[in-house]
Amino acid sequence: MATERWNSPVKVGFEGADARTVNGPFDALKCLADLWPSMRGLRYIKARSTCRAALDGRKSVEEARAEFLAAAEEAKLKLH
Repeated sequence: MATERWNSPVKVGFEGADARTVNGPFDALKCLADLWPSMRGLRYIKARSTCRAALDGRKSVEEARAEFLAAAEEAKLKLH
C-alpha cells in the first residue's frame, strides 16, 4: 500500500534539488525513479525490488528502508 511508512523517515540530498524526506517505500520508489543519479548499481536494483515487494506485502517496510539506505550510500548521496 502507498500509505506504508517507515519507523524513522530518511532525509536524502539529491544533486540539483532540495533534500527530500522519504517516509516509506512509495516515496522511495518515486525518488528511485525520478531523482536518482545515473549511478545505478546492484543496490539500486535491490532497493527498487524490495520497495515494490514491501508495497505488495511480500517484504517488510523496514527491509525496504534498509535497502533504500544501501542504495543511497552506493550512489554517494548525502543522508541527513
